[in-house]
Amino acid sequence: MAADKYVVPSHLDDPELIGLWTLDEFLAMVLPFVWGILSQHILIGMLLAGAGWWGLKKAKAGRAISWLLHMAYWHLPAGFTGMKATPPSYLRLMAG
Repeated sequence: MAADKYVVPSHLDDPELIGLWTLDEFLAMVLPFVWGILSQHILIGMLLAGAGWWGLKKAKAGRAISWLLHMAYWHLPAGFTGMKATPPSYLRLMAG
């Protein structure tokens, strides 16, 4: 019998990649670039795409995107993240 009959993946929690970037980094690059093409300001779109990718990469700093969502929940105004207020404790099973 072969010693490697069962293969265990070594990276279970790695995010899915599009090319070399995670989905959020890819969108931070593509959306300003597409805006630049549509508005005929390609150079500005390329600069904003680079700045968006660099800024998001620095903001995440090796953590998951959920870290930014948690910071947004605690530090931005109440209606910005979608929840108007924290649900009461007796509804915690319904909240997730």
